[in-house]
Amino acid sequence: MKVIGLTGGIASGKSTVSNYLKSKDIPVIDADQIAREIVNIGQPALEEICLNFGSKILNADRSLNRKALGEIVFSNDKLLKKLNEITHPRIISRIINRIELYRESKKNSIVFVDAALLIEMNMRQLVDEVWLVKVDKETQRRRLMDRDGFSFAEAENRINAQMSMEEKVNFADVVIDNNNGIDYLYTQIQKRLDGLTGNFSEG
Repeated sequence: MKVIGLTGGIASGKSTVSNYLKSKDIPVIDADQIAREIVNIGQPALEEICLNFGSKILNADRSLNRKALGEIVFSNDKLLKKLNEITHPRIISRIINRIELYRESKKNSIVFVDAALLIEMNMRQLVDEVWLVKVDKETQRRRLMDRDGFSFAEAENRINAQMSMEEKVNFADVVIDNNNGIDYLYTQIQKRLDGLTGNFSEG
């Protein structure tokens, strides 16, 4: 079984690629989904976050207020590092477990790990190759402002909290360009899939 890491900066279009893969019945382990699971009510990670950041990062029902937490950590490198120390080991552990479940089932020849911070979290050793969805910074910023309602400064903080696209390219085995529309994006993905196995044809 081949394990491929799918990564890209925030608002790069990585989710669009992930959804395309799922439409082809290719398993995708979603690090963002796992990140949400580990901070559900009653989870140790949420309790540890509260101890470090206070109850102001909770909603009235005691669930995590992700926006409030984001406003705190994405403007302070030290606090972001602390949050990552709490969450990243737990995320990686669950990803490893899910990879092993797919491996043991012997039902899939290929599995993707969708993780924006795949490189920053040193998860390259978990995958056989890395696919990077690349987009220019101006497009990232515009998408964050239009899609998520971020101010210019908030969008910049989110982008700058991650490794730059230029740096990420150095770690990628495959670079998928997402600056030229969705049809071109899909064409690139399909070509790569066909090159891997020949079993993921259109339709």
